Amino acid sequence: MVRFTDLGVEPTLADVLCDGGIEEPFEVQTRTIPGALEGRDVCCRAPTGSGKTLAFGIPLVLMSPKAEPKRPTSLILTPTRELAEQIRGVLRPLADSIGLRTASVYGGTPYKGQYRRLNKGVEILVACPGRLIDLLEKGALRLDDVGIVVLDEADRMADMGFMQPVRSILDKCKQDRQTILFSATLDEEVSEIVESYQHDPLRVGIGPEEVSMDSMQHYFWKINSRGKAELASYIAEKCGRSIIFCRTRAGVNRLGDEMSEMDLSFTTLHGGMKQKQRDRSMHKFNAGQARVMIATDVASRGIDVDDVNCVIHFDPPDDGKAYKHRSGRTARAGSTGTVVSLVLRSQNRQYKRIQEEVGIRCKMTEPEPEALEEREFVRAPSEKAKFHGKARKGQSNKKRARRSRKSSTYRSFKQGSNRRNGRRKGRGKRNNRSRGGPKRAKPRN
Repeated sequence: MVRFTDLGVEPTLADVLCDGGIEEPFEVQTRTIPGALEGRDVCCRAPTGSGKTLAFGIPLVLMSPKAEPKRPTSLILTPTRELAEQIRGVLRPLADSIGLRTASVYGGTPYKGQYRRLNKGVEILVACPGRLIDLLEKGALRLDDVGIVVLDEADRMADMGFMQPVRSILDKCKQDRQTILFSATLDEEVSEIVESYQHDPLRVGIGPEEVSMDSMQHYFWKINSRGKAELASYIAEKCGRSIIFCRTRAGVNRLGDEMSEMDLSFTTLHGGMKQKQRDRSMHKFNAGQARVMIATDVASRGIDVDDVNCVIHFDPPDDGKAYKHRSGRTARAGSTGTVVSLVLRSQNRQYKRIQEEVGIRCKMTEPEPEALEEREFVRAPSEKAKFHGKARKGQSNKKRARRSRKSSTYRSFKQGSNRRNGRRKGRGKRNNRSRGGPKRAKPRN
């Protein structure tokens, strides 16, 4: 059995890892840590969830020299706030054990606390490119002493338009720095960074080059805007932990309002939320206190959860690449998953193009919820519920599933009716359905 000390990791750090329950290195760590500790540039293609945070984090902790105020010595660039906090959370115990300081900087949070931490001095800085550029322009820090730079999720930074800021940041670091790059794919923009900013890198490939669509069951269901939220709710009830993707922030909020009346545990995530709200939402989903996360594409890039059973495309993705990225949130670590696209008549052509780009061929059919594999979701108690004892116990997953199957929405789908040609009768029913709220607007796709 290979141990971390066999890779050149100091016993002190290996003991910290062991105390955290990490005894054996993953493949990505075994193949990259020795080269990184030798000071080589590293270009690694590895999927999310492969153990890459420790693969670049351990060398950083072992090799980062002491820093002066406002002058970090190591830098990790990452695309999203959630991922920045996740990385810092993993590295902090290791850094603390040998007296190194860590900090994270990203948008959506006050500058004051970030100024204070930088003024005290930090060896390892985890940053999103946009906020780091702002801080550089404000004179809050300098990068002249940065001798190790990590680009994590480089392909996602490219998708989000961060490559020019990334280049600008790299140009401000030491010329003889060590550059470590991790990316799920090595497409054109990422390859340009490798060619321009790395010298004879150690090249490592882990897993398939692209997200495999073969490990997922794909369904494309023709639906009407009426009953769309109810169908999404039932799918999640049957499939277990799920992520529902909407195109816009307003779409996430609107679906959340509808879901709140369906007795479904859910949380939302989008870029318009404050950081504390986003952190609470991520914690709720990760901890199993919510069955469903409703998210936009950009906000979801920090989601790293292995046991997502189902992905629902409530609104269509922009293209085949976005479809792969969304769908890749399920069927991870060798498991299988379910992907359901809810297709309005006006979106038929768009979804056909996406299928061609992705390389799958699926008929667009009427909804068939009975065809979905039923998976159990065990809801964890909320933090508050721990203090309420039995009085706050919720219904079991099976009871809620039975109730959902008895609902009028489910019966209408089982009978083959999709409400496509139906109209609500009478003004009263419509007003009761949206009581207290504005009149239903035309759905925006």
